[in-house]
Amino acid sequence: MKKTKEISTFIFGAVLVFLMFYCVYPPLTYANPPQDIKLGYDLNSQTLTVTITHKSSFTGFHYVKYVEIKKNGIGIITETYDSQPDPETFSYTYKVSAAKGDTLEVTATCNLSGNKTATLAVGK
Repeated sequence: MKKTKEISTFIFGAVLVFLMFYCVYPPLTYANPPQDIKLGYDLNSQTLTVTITHKSSFTGFHYVKYVEIKKNGIGIITETYDSQPDPETFSYTYKVSAAKGDTLEVTATCNLSGNKTATLAVGK
C-alpha cells in the first residue's frame, strides 16, 4: 500500500512538472520556422519580391520577425517586423540595386524558432 502511494505521488509530481513547463513556456508548442521562401527580381524596377510561407494561427504572437537580404554575400537590408500580414503566405517588396550575375540571398527568421534561406541569381 505504501509503495503504491509513493508511485502515485511520483507520477503526479512528474505530470505537474510537465504541465508547469507547458504553461510557463508555451511558445515551444507553437514554434515553427518559415516553411518556404520564393524570390522574384525585376531588373527594370530594381525590385525584389520575397514571398514567405510561415503558418501561424496567432500572427501577433508567432511571426516572421526579421528578413535579412544579402547581395553577393554582403548584408544590405535587415527589416524587423512585429507581426505578419497573413496567417500563412505573404509577400514583401524591397528596392535592391542589382545587375545580371549578382546573387541575392534572403533569410526569414521566426520570432520563436528557426529560419529559412533562399538564393536567387539575378538575370538567370
